[in-house]
Amino acid sequence: MLLCLDVGNTQMHGGVFDGDQLIYQFRKTSKQEFSSDEFGVFLRSVLRESKIDPDQINAISICSVVPDLNHSLRNGSLKYFNADPFFLKPGVKTGLKIQYRNPLEVGADRIANAIAAMHFYPNKNLIVVDFGTATTFCVISKKKEYLGGIILPGVKISMEALESKTAQLPIVEIKKTDAVIGKSTVESIQSGLYHGQIGIVRELKAKIIQEAFADEPPIVLATGGFSRLFEDENLFKEIIPTLALQGLYFAYMMNQKQKKEE
Repeated sequence: MLLCLDVGNTQMHGGVFDGDQLIYQFRKTSKQEFSSDEFGVFLRSVLRESKIDPDQINAISICSVVPDLNHSLRNGSLKYFNADPFFLKPGVKTGLKIQYRNPLEVGADRIANAIAAMHFYPNKNLIVVDFGTATTFCVISKKKEYLGGIILPGVKISMEALESKTAQLPIVEIKKTDAVIGKSTVESIQSGLYHGQIGIVRELKAKIIQEAFADEPPIVLATGGFSRLFEDENLFKEIIPTLALQGLYFAYMMNQKQKKEE
């Protein structure tokens, strides 16, 4: 079995693949620091609680946007699973032609999203919107070119910024609101968070199409922890919250195949 870990700034999203089937998922709040023992003990415990034998994990695939955690991730994988983890990072096979001026700047989670999107929708122009700590856009051409993207504050960051930088605005539940005009402070913040993201997505999607895909409109996908919030807004062809995990699976398989051919 393959254990895939998408390690973000605020959350770790994990999944177990049995063959090509994602059979189990979990999420854990990320700390800025954790030891290899904390990491290993947690993973073995959460797998056992879900009736998955940790000893059946024979490989680990990781994308991490928190470099300070990578040492613990590697050592914990070796100590608790006897597996030298595959890290999705510059230099590994991805199937993408990165068009960033400095390809090293592209986050591993965004690469994972792009890899999976290309596998699910081959030979198509694509926009992937990831609603996580940040809201990010990845723009991929049907020629497998990673053209670039957009990064802006995510829903939760926006809410926390309002609370921390103002004297009277509270933290609110992040939720869908039908009415745009709020009738209270809480409703007004919730409307701004929800409808603000919708407006951003619609405007940026139009700008991307105008700039990159005027001749052939793209397929637009959504992923990330808050993606289901927007499923009734007719913004996306498909919402795939597990996109990064799927990308880690495909990346691992591609690189294993390359090793066998060398």
